[in-house]
Amino acid sequence: MTESPGDTTAAVPGTGVAPGADIDGPLAFQDPAYREAVVDLLGAIAYGEISAFERLSEDGRLAPSLEDKVAIGAMATAEFGHVGPLLDRMTELGADPFAAMAPFRAAIDLFHEHTAPSDWYEGLIKAFVGDGLANDFYREIAAYLDTGTRDLILASLEDSGHSRFVIDRVRAAIAADPRLGGRLALWGRRLMGEALTQAQRVAAERDALSALLAGGVDRPGLDLAAIGRMFTRLTERHAERMAELGLAS
Repeated sequence: MTESPGDTTAAVPGTGVAPGADIDGPLAFQDPAYREAVVDLLGAIAYGEISAFERLSEDGRLAPSLEDKVAIGAMATAEFGHVGPLLDRMTELGADPFAAMAPFRAAIDLFHEHTAPSDWYEGLIKAFVGDGLANDFYREIAAYLDTGTRDLILASLEDSGHSRFVIDRVRAAIAADPRLGGRLALWGRRLMGEALTQAQRVAAERDALSALLAGGVDRPGLDLAAIGRMFTRLTERHAERMAELGLAS
């Protein structure tokens, strides 16, 4: 059986424990390494939300109509609304949230530098596909955390219904100009490669996160095969998003 985040029927290989199994929060945080890993993860997500807010705000200038400006502004506001609870949680854990975010600025900023959209539709694809890939990655990791941390992360990654706006706009544009579909499909594949590179870099460069993924004696984790399946799931979900947009992955 292939494990998936939140699927409590599938055991993590080599542990007999399912992803999403209830890990006692207070007990888990007695482990300094676990606390450090959680702070790292929250720092990465928080800076990602701040960056998404900035990028979406900038994309509003490309919006072809006032209605589109309002919609993209609402998406930016939703992203920024997730930041406060993440910062509060890091403070509760005794960490400086700004210091916790700092190690992830280079990787996330580089991703946005390499994937700056050239027009409104590339910006929409990036908001839907690029952010979706990052969120899927964080959901995968959250499945191996204590309940309180997992719930906070999942809440911070909620879509709030804005994806419907992106899907409708992109599908309408492709229907009006079918040639646009080919260009946007290529753009989606580029986003996929850049996002996976970023995810792998974040996981590899932060020892605490690597240790978190590996698990421990009393905590489930992922072996190399499970990590491979995780990235397969990320790829499959990307293909599903592209299909929702009417594009080939």
